[in-house]
Amino acid sequence: MTTTGVSPNTTEARTRRRRIGLVSLLALLPLTLVAQVPQQAASWADEIIHKEGYVEPPRELADAVLAPRYLNVTLSNLSPDKAWFLDEIGDGPPPMSRFATPYHELGGLFVDYRGNRVHSLTARSNVGIQIISATDGSKKAVAIPAGARVSGARWTPDGTGVAYLAHTADATHIYITDLATNRPKQITKTPLLATLVTSFDFAADGKTIVAVEIPEGRGPLPAESPTPQGPEVRTSVTGDKNRLRTYASLMSTPHQFALLEYHTTGQLVSIDVATQAAKKIGAPAMIRSVDPSPDGQYFRVTTMTKPFSYIVPTSNFGQKEEVWDATGKVLTEISKRDINLGVQDDDQPAGGRGRGAGSGPGKRELSWRPDGQGLTYLEQEAPPEEPADAAGAGTGRAGRGARGGGAGAAAGDEPQEGRGGRGGAAQRPDRLYQWLPPFSDDSAKVIYENRARMSNHRFSEDMKMLFYRETQGQNWTDYAVALDTPAERFAVMRRRGNDFYTNPGSMMTTAGGGGGRGGRGGGGGGGAALLSADGASVFYQGTQYDKNPDEVPPQQFIDQVNIRTGDKVRIYESRTDGVSERVTSVLDIDAKKFVISSESPTQVTQQFLVVDGQRKQLTNNEDMAADLTAAPKQRFTVTRADGFSFRTTVTLPPGYQAGTKLPAIFWFYPREYTSQDSYDETGRTYDKNAFQDFGTRSMQYFVRLGYAVVEPDSPIVGEQGAMNNNYENDLRNNLAAVIDELDRRNLVDRQRLAIGGHSYGAFSTVNAMVHTPFFKAGIAGDGNYNRTLTPLGFQSERRILWDARDVYIGMSPFFRANDLSGALLMYHGIHDQNVGTDPDNSLRLFHALNGLGKTVALYMYPLEDHGPAAKETLLDLWARWGAWLDKYVKNPEPMVKPAPSAAGGGGGGR
Repeated sequence: MTTTGVSPNTTEARTRRRRIGLVSLLALLPLTLVAQVPQQAASWADEIIHKEGYVEPPRELADAVLAPRYLNVTLSNLSPDKAWFLDEIGDGPPPMSRFATPYHELGGLFVDYRGNRVHSLTARSNVGIQIISATDGSKKAVAIPAGARVSGARWTPDGTGVAYLAHTADATHIYITDLATNRPKQITKTPLLATLVTSFDFAADGKTIVAVEIPEGRGPLPAESPTPQGPEVRTSVTGDKNRLRTYASLMSTPHQFALLEYHTTGQLVSIDVATQAAKKIGAPAMIRSVDPSPDGQYFRVTTMTKPFSYIVPTSNFGQKEEVWDATGKVLTEISKRDINLGVQDDDQPAGGRGRGAGSGPGKRELSWRPDGQGLTYLEQEAPPEEPADAAGAGTGRAGRGARGGGAGAAAGDEPQEGRGGRGGAAQRPDRLYQWLPPFSDDSAKVIYENRARMSNHRFSEDMKMLFYRETQGQNWTDYAVALDTPAERFAVMRRRGNDFYTNPGSMMTTAGGGGGRGGRGGGGGGGAALLSADGASVFYQGTQYDKNPDEVPPQQFIDQVNIRTGDKVRIYESRTDGVSERVTSVLDIDAKKFVISSESPTQVTQQFLVVDGQRKQLTNNEDMAADLTAAPKQRFTVTRADGFSFRTTVTLPPGYQAGTKLPAIFWFYPREYTSQDSYDETGRTYDKNAFQDFGTRSMQYFVRLGYAVVEPDSPIVGEQGAMNNNYENDLRNNLAAVIDELDRRNLVDRQRLAIGGHSYGAFSTVNAMVHTPFFKAGIAGDGNYNRTLTPLGFQSERRILWDARDVYIGMSPFFRANDLSGALLMYHGIHDQNVGTDPDNSLRLFHALNGLGKTVALYMYPLEDHGPAAKETLLDLWARWGAWLDKYVKNPEPMVKPAPSAAGGGGGGR
């Protein structure tokens, strides 16, 4: 596969030219993107449907889009002293002016080249920061630089300040606001290069910060030749079967390769917080991620590697992970992954070739030890038929300093087969290593050896106790080992069988309690094990579900478990009397001092301080759609003709009078299952006491205009790997069964129905309109309508087009466009990055439907990805949706097709 060959182009890449062409189509929208409108007097709906430029919906819908959801808070980012919570303050849907900031599109990486950062930090950053008391919920504003937007706020390790990224039009800098004086201080003298690395790290003592800055002496942007240098070149000559996705954004010219290297080559630095002096660490490199040791003297650095490619996005390019010292010297290579070209054969799953710290041979669960004593990782002894060195580079080997462990299990331990062999094959020891500087083969030592494979390893905060899990089939056991007496282990918790209703929960950790990464506390990542004050117990947090969730809500619990005996005592159990509750932060586990989240179907989520059962409300969140919270809702089971049962939810307008048959819009997203049981499992976690939040695109807002909003599950059922053989049949039967049940309940007028969906829901919306006569109108967003354009698989379909030709074609509504019934509104983001939903899908379907004399409109939204986000786009969409449904569903009129022109039909030109 040629990935680095000459691929010159004109001054604009082909993909960019296409998107510019799409933008230009907006100016033609009234003439070319709305077809077959009834010939009648102009109405407000006609005006909205045809109008150029952005339009706004009725106030009922505009208020829904612009509701100040950002004022509601969730308390989760707890200070080191557990006295305050940190919260970034938003300001609603971003305006188009922020999305319109110029950027370079480089294989899925969008770079604001003026600000030297990824474009999302420009478009979606926040307007402020506040801290909220964990005692009484009082708030204090954190001062930030004037005119800046912020992201990535975090506590300083000592909790006396808040550090964050401050973004201005032309730079991103690190600031720290001292909470005592509430004055922001700029820490970086040189702007950050926030294109691949979009955060920073403190050393454990808080005295230094590690970040990636713009390299010193970096030159100007690479210039592009105004003259084409040759064709775009893509070749496939190796014979490999490349199961590539249909990526939306790919590189297309050597100039784009040069831009990518320019925008991602940064200088790793260690910055003295007190003096702002920056020390360079190594030479500039294309750094993807940095993970410093707690003492800030060593760094796990992942860099992007060449060659680049024209057939996969930037995220698939090769990379290597190394350990650097404070001078930038490479001490060892941890892992290496070659460019992922999507190659798949009988011996290798899709995902490319590589080696390193994955789930296979080699190091696993590698992380810095929080005590600063090097790294820790797991590694299993290689099978006898493999050379020992095949397990990975730079690893400690079997038997080096092993300290017993595992063989002398505590009394009462059940034998564990582990996962090492098949058919009685000998088990392979698994070992926990401590890897010390200089991180050579000789500096790794075994600190614990187990007879079976371990996972989920973590330590106590003092590093004296190790916890890990052994898994055998559907069973698992969590063990504890005191590292000074490794021959004895204790079975802390067991789970026998995959019984969903008896899950004992997960071991609680200290993660989330302060500055630094959560993973620093526990070796295996996710924090150290949370122990009781006397060190005798750990804690498990979980949720108890009932087999009848429609009647019995889930209940969260925390159990205190004795490490040596496994005895447990329940110390917290959530209420279930009409409310849904869960612990979100632990302030003092021994004093039973928690922050909990509480909500109900009629009460917006609030958070409370709980001290030994006594509660104090900390938040004053507001219900942004109180009318919808109070609106009548029905949730019921529908049984289709073949006996398969599934759930449907209906939201009705406030004040709905029983027996009134309303116009309705269905909003759905089909999913695949192998049986009734596999479908039923998806409903096991249903919480009837949960509060329903509404976002900027919640279709329930249509009840404000007098519609019923129907959200039916739409199960597609069949044998594993062949569920889509039944797609058309199940789609029809699902919808027919729902409509019949709604009609029986006197909820909807079956002559005034619309259907809609986004992405796969959009695809299924158009399928519903070509395979059934039920719907007067449809709304389809960011969809794919021709599955032959994704010939190597889509959604859960793993067969390729040539192995399931009839399925691909039968599922493609494009080939049945002539059967479309009703009026179809499509919308699509011009910069849709989702694999499989290229905007060409909507353009081609519009072209076909227009040529067939169907009623269709298409709105192409500039600068939008796979889902509208800008304020102007959202308001525009709601206006056009509302007008479309008003015209074709609520107040339909007979369709009058225009007489054919004398010139005849619209034959395609060359």
